[in-house]
Amino acid sequence: MTARPLPTPEVAVLVAAYNASATLPQTLDSLRRQTLERIEVLCVDDCSTDDTFAIMHAQAAEDARIRVFQTPVNSGQAVARNLALRHVTAPYVCMVDADDWLSEDCLMSAVTTFHRQPQTDCVLFRLIQHFDETGKNEEYKLPTALQHDNAVSGMKAFELCLESWQLHGLYVTRTALHRQYPFDTATRLYSDDNTSLLHYLHSREVRACEGIYFYRKWASSLTNVHHFHVHRFDFMEANLSLLLALKKENIPTKLLRRFEGRRWLTFIACYRLFLQHRKELTPAEQETLRPRFQTILHTFRPSRLPLRCRWKPGYLLTLNTRLFDWQQRIYLALKK
Repeated sequence: MTARPLPTPEVAVLVAAYNASATLPQTLDSLRRQTLERIEVLCVDDCSTDDTFAIMHAQAAEDARIRVFQTPVNSGQAVARNLALRHVTAPYVCMVDADDWLSEDCLMSAVTTFHRQPQTDCVLFRLIQHFDETGKNEEYKLPTALQHDNAVSGMKAFELCLESWQLHGLYVTRTALHRQYPFDTATRLYSDDNTSLLHYLHSREVRACEGIYFYRKWASSLTNVHHFHVHRFDFMEANLSLLLALKKENIPTKLLRRFEGRRWLTFIACYRLFLQHRKELTPAEQETLRPRFQTILHTFRPSRLPLRCRWKPGYLLTLNTRLFDWQQRIYLALKK
């Protein structure tokens, strides 16, 4: 007997995973239990060395809505998600990390919002941060402008994220918009966040729904503010990649200047982190980082920075690499 074709999915879920065998079953179980049954789950294994790929295939054997892919080489989440994005057939798409999970009504809530509000192009989930070590949950508070079924313009959503990330990057968007602006692959970490800004910028309206995304927080995460790892410095190149993208979008000069201010402060923070933790790096890692800092430093111009960033003590812009280095060393010494 010929198997009946699956109904056309309404939402595609991208799941990129690397060595996620401990948490992936919970992630996929939460997707299979969605009250919205018309979904497709596109799993990509990024060349894991554990049982991640086998778990994906086992789940796909039980649920035909799950499809499995694998990157040819380990490439990072952005590359893996873009691979999945190419195979999406649904009109809406979102991502779920391989250590996170969704409430059972999550996707139904988002799709209902799209159906009721046809001008909406991005629907944010409620975000609950789950601290695995303590079991505590903490909700990420969205701005008042997005509460009570309110909407903001795409430009307003973009501005809310540009400096202080008042909106998170976990949402459902239209597949056409996501294909126009796929995940930024400039760096292994951080650059995929740039994609959210571009999605918001090009949305007619942005709203939030009641579906819950549970975001697992690990003390050992590479992106954890208290954890030091060489990939923390990817933030510099990720910000530069976003700057180049924003210049192509012809956004207002005042917004570009605001972002340049944030980029400069991020660069300073990265350099001070390097000075404070350089002994934890190998000599080879230190030598690799130095030209990266020099390259990024020379992408700044005083005229493009807000006044508060040009003259603030410890942040004075100089393109002389050695002078900049001594300036930061003196600042840290005085701060001690």
